[in-house]
Amino acid sequence: MMQDPFEQSLRDMLKAPESQTHDAVSLDKVLKKANRQLGAGAVFSLFGRAFESVLIGLSKGSEHVKPVSNLSEKNTANKAD
Repeated sequence: MMQDPFEQSLRDMLKAPESQTHDAVSLDKVLKKANRQLGAGAVFSLFGRAFESVLIGLSKGSEHVKPVSNLSEKNTANKAD
């Protein structure tokens, strides 16, 4: 399994003694920023997919704005006879 250098440096920072508070604070900031960016991307993706499905629903539903009868005029004329 290949080791990611960024992940390895994060692991090293987490294993460091607590006396290095500056590194811990900067690591916390980096992780929070990365989490926010991933969360924002997921929210935008969700809204994009929802908007796409609404547009698909509207385009498919526009064909049925006016009620359609399965019976043609010829069939109703034959039934009256």
